Amino acid sequence: MIQWLHDAIFYEIYPQSFYDSNGDGIGDLAGILHKLDYIQDLGCDAIWINPCFDSPFKDAGYDVRNYKKIAPRYGTNEDARLLFDEAHKRGLHVILDLVPGHTSEEHPWFLESKKVKPNAFSNRYVWTDSWGTWAGGLKTILGEADRNASYIVNFFKSQPALNYGFFKPDQVWQLPPDHPDCIATREAIKDVMRFWLDRGCDGFRVDMASSLVKFDSPDHTGTVAIWQDIRTMLDKEYPDTVLIAEWSEPKYAISAGFDADFLLDFANEGKIGSKTLLRDYYPLLNPESDNSFFRAEGNGDIKRFLDVYLPHYEATKETGFISLITGNHDVVRAAHNLTQEELKIAYAVILTMPGVPFIYYGDEIGMRYLNLPSKEGGYDRTGARTPMQWTSGFNRGFSTAPTDSLYLPFDPRPDAPTVEEQQDDDESLLNTVKKFIELRHNTPSLRDNKNFEVLKGEGHVFVYKRDELVIAANPGKTVQKVKMPYNRTYEKRSILEIVSLGSSCTWDGGELRLGAGSFAVWSVACAGSR
Repeated sequence: MIQWLHDAIFYEIYPQSFYDSNGDGIGDLAGILHKLDYIQDLGCDAIWINPCFDSPFKDAGYDVRNYKKIAPRYGTNEDARLLFDEAHKRGLHVILDLVPGHTSEEHPWFLESKKVKPNAFSNRYVWTDSWGTWAGGLKTILGEADRNASYIVNFFKSQPALNYGFFKPDQVWQLPPDHPDCIATREAIKDVMRFWLDRGCDGFRVDMASSLVKFDSPDHTGTVAIWQDIRTMLDKEYPDTVLIAEWSEPKYAISAGFDADFLLDFANEGKIGSKTLLRDYYPLLNPESDNSFFRAEGNGDIKRFLDVYLPHYEATKETGFISLITGNHDVVRAAHNLTQEELKIAYAVILTMPGVPFIYYGDEIGMRYLNLPSKEGGYDRTGARTPMQWTSGFNRGFSTAPTDSLYLPFDPRPDAPTVEEQQDDDESLLNTVKKFIELRHNTPSLRDNKNFEVLKGEGHVFVYKRDELVIAANPGKTVQKVKMPYNRTYEKRSILEIVSLGSSCTWDGGELRLGAGSFAVWSVACAGSR
């Protein structure tokens, strides 16, 4: 495992909405550079930038037209190199968003692939052998090319799927992963990675990392093999490169060569077994049955998360990391259903769990979700992508452009949280997040990935151990008492006031008493005694 990841806390930036340096209404790379000191002061030491490559932006940049060119709206390739350099001077790492599964329909590869006459790119994408071919449930698009074929897409019509092969081809148009044309696709993605690593990028978050080989085995055998091949190249040529997967099955992603994987669940409308820690549902679809664990109201149960999390953790704790998130560009912001006090407890848990945590820009101040029309393919995700709220002044300090020309509108409510408002308030969400980040950086036990044990995980009670630390959360409305599962009482050193939140918690004899809406960390002298 790459050493610096043990202490890494990432800050995710949606570049369109972070900071506009030139007054055109849209965020840019120079704006990110301008705010590097803020990220450093927050305590994050790594940055993930959502797609910033040239694109027609039919899916907010996840439809790449040129992998080797920064989109003009964000600046130039030289701006990217300068950003990497300035981040490194501050001890920050920067990873870019790599989209290897598909491109834009405007990518030169696809324009060549559409042609009737065979050429080097004819099989760069997945095409059927006639316009009426049944594709086994894969999404197909007809009528967009002169070829007597339809093409497969991964998401939108504008995102044709790159061809890495089929695990067990059973049609003449399906190629095996070891076909020369499929290998050429893999080599082309390696070439893209080399391009940005040579310019100072520290790695990649990989979009839809499990989507490469079609009709793959249940164990993702074909796709795992491709990533293992890519990892071999990286280990040889760029050994410090970080790969973070959007796979949501860490045991497969990490075996494939990824350093970490997000544990996400986008289709969790109230289903038991939801993987997300901050919510047990998709709030826009099912707000009446909001049973998010950190919400005092409702019937939140940490067991729903742990039942999914623990098997993945046990399978990967020696070889890679699981990344928990405060939110991201694809989900409704946590502040949509949690109060600022509930968010404090939620972030306290995320920042004291094993793995590599990610903070989505604005979550550290409790930015709220806005109900907005779709923008650049965002649909109901659009409201989680609004401008960062720096100040209470013009355009919330995001841009000097006329308000009606902003990429997206900012939160207009008088109580919209801002960095400016919270910086000088010791009890603010921002400063609470900073305290927990500082605690994590200063506490070796919180950086160790292999020392996590659940002592109690049921209902609104979550108690866990990290070496000498015993950590307890009770976001519910009632006092909870927990019998500690030890043969003898620990000699407690102290409760760490810096991370004591909400109502009081006590530890008397062999029993914890957790106040309603509380979080606490104890440091104990005999952490290994059972």
